[in-house]
Amino acid sequence: MLQVPPRQRRRRRRLLSRRLLVALALIAVFVLGIAVGQALDDHPSPGGTITSVRTLSPLSQQPPTRTVTVTVTQR
Repeated sequence: MLQVPPRQRRRRRRLLSRRLLVALALIAVFVLGIAVGQALDDHPSPGGTITSVRTLSPLSQQPPTRTVTVTVTQR
């Protein structure tokens, strides 16, 4: 039967535990990001922008009292 030297066993355990720790940290950051996103979505900031739409009708205008004609000649 093949036996693995103690150094290799420790190295494997360290590598496995390091990978597991990194995976758990990534999962925790992902879950925290989802929680922050939900919290921001649930409580919008107070005093937000209110948009109102109004249609303005034009005022009546008086017809022009004087007509001016401008003639331009080319040089």
